[in-house]
Amino acid sequence: MRAGTIGLRHVAINVADVAKAEAFYVGKLGFAIEWRPDADSLYLRLGDDNLALHRYVAPAGDDGSDADAFACSRGQRLGHIGLVVKRPEDVDAWAAELRLKGVKFLAEPRSHRDGARSFYVADPDGNSVQILYHPPISDCKKAQ
Repeated sequence: MRAGTIGLRHVAINVADVAKAEAFYVGKLGFAIEWRPDADSLYLRLGDDNLALHRYVAPAGDDGSDADAFACSRGQRLGHIGLVVKRPEDVDAWAAELRLKGVKFLAEPRSHRDGARSFYVADPDGNSVQILYHPPISDCKKAQ
């Protein structure tokens, strides 16, 4: 790790509806509200991590009617965000809970060749969220 950094602790995404995104990330994934500076922005916390939700504002002349053009016009190129769990069986527990909550699955839980286990769900804007057990991250101890 480079001097002066402690890792990736903040991700910001654009969303169409901050309230719907809040219902998903807080109500279904268990994030806590850290700060609501205005009606168009919300900062959430999960452990040591911070997720910023910002309402997307289309450039002049873009009504957002074409989903692909909408994503391109706002510069959205997000592959996914990942929430790391401590054990492989936690992946399956999360999948069962999110299924009961009616969350849309993009990929079912599966084990990977490297010992990881994960699945993907969609947030209200279609952003992909991965629930992941990954040994190098999940098994590491925090530096004191």
